[in-house]
Amino acid sequence: MFLAFVSLVLATLVWILGLVDSFGKPSVAPVLSLEQQELSLLAQPEVPEPLQPLVVGDDPAAALLRTLRETPLDRLDDRQILLFTALEQDESYKQSLRQVTVSQPELIPLQQALKGTKAQGLDRSELLALAPDPLIRRVGCQALGGSAADCVDSAPAAAAARRLIVSEVFPLAALILGGLLLLRHGWQLLRRRLPPWPPLVSAPLGPLDMVLLVAGGFVVLGEVLVPLLIAPFTGWLSRGLSPALTQGVTVLFGYAALAVPPLLILRQQLSQCDQEALPPGGWLQWQARPIVSAVLQGARGWLMVMPPVVLSGWLVSRWIGDQGGSNPLLEIVLNSRDPLALALLAITAVVLAPLFEETVFRGVLLPVLGRSLGRSGSVLVSALVFAIAHLSIGELPPLLVLGLGLAWLRLSTGRLFPCVVMHALWNGVTFLNLLLLGG
Repeated sequence: MFLAFVSLVLATLVWILGLVDSFGKPSVAPVLSLEQQELSLLAQPEVPEPLQPLVVGDDPAAALLRTLRETPLDRLDDRQILLFTALEQDESYKQSLRQVTVSQPELIPLQQALKGTKAQGLDRSELLALAPDPLIRRVGCQALGGSAADCVDSAPAAAAARRLIVSEVFPLAALILGGLLLLRHGWQLLRRRLPPWPPLVSAPLGPLDMVLLVAGGFVVLGEVLVPLLIAPFTGWLSRGLSPALTQGVTVLFGYAALAVPPLLILRQQLSQCDQEALPPGGWLQWQARPIVSAVLQGARGWLMVMPPVVLSGWLVSRWIGDQGGSNPLLEIVLNSRDPLALALLAITAVVLAPLFEETVFRGVLLPVLGRSLGRSGSVLVSALVFAIAHLSIGELPPLLVLGLGLAWLRLSTGRLFPCVVMHALWNGVTFLNLLLLGG
């Protein structure tokens, strides 16, 4: 009892401090918006004209320029400064840009030319050869007097168009299909044609066990003590690796180590349960087979939860604004170019996180709470704990809605594995979208 109380107090303190601290952390939303606007401008020449309003917008150059104007100059990197200088025509903004110098010496001649200062001994083609990417070459070419047709490089523009179409059309199609499934589900609910939910099977554990598991094992041991203990090991393991690969190794081993204490505690708790009362499918009700139906149930749940999650995120940004505190993994994926580092990050996000988090939150916490709080109370509390555990104040409402959807899937199917599939799909599609927008 005393250990559970201490764990709860410490976990509450850690979570409150983590949520407050997330206010000061940068949000990935502005970075994503800027990446998407740059990709739209690069892709514009290769997107069919009828699709341009849907895929790249009416004027991607103007949209990108507005974003650059709204961003403090000291937060722009060299390539963004070059883009800003090439696109800007307003003299008041150009005057401010004349006071900024890029940090890479090899880019200074191009910046000077874009400012209107003659770069000695270099013609336009030589200046553009200094540009770090195709978008800067294109807008720089036009800023230096080239025609729009001559400045377009079709190959990177076509590649950008393909990436942009996949990153926008696929989620849009999923949102539409998910909305239709929600309407169908609501109609069946009104007509009382939905099949009854299976009984909620729970391990014979109590609220104190859940406090020890979540507060003690997950928060105090997993989120606080384990990172301190494993830091020397990950530092030794990543010695001599590139910064990107170091991040991948740190995230993978850090998350795996975080999961060990609560899983060991859970194993000990379940081992003390009466094994003669073990239900078919076990205490956690994994029931992965038949695998096809589990995958279909998980995919259906993912589609149906997309519209409310997106809507909640949009409402928060519209009514409250960007509160910051995005998951740092998002920006790491967005900026990483190392295939091996990305593979390690993908394993963490798409495999380890769904398996571990579903085991704790929907495999144990939800059904145990169901015995004392009822199904509705257990769904709400488990989803709230799931959302708070991510320590991101800006992502709290969408994560709460996602947790509600995962809890609904667990109750409606009576199985845990479809929740793992749904969680993996959510993380996997987010990961893929970041890869498409990045670079």
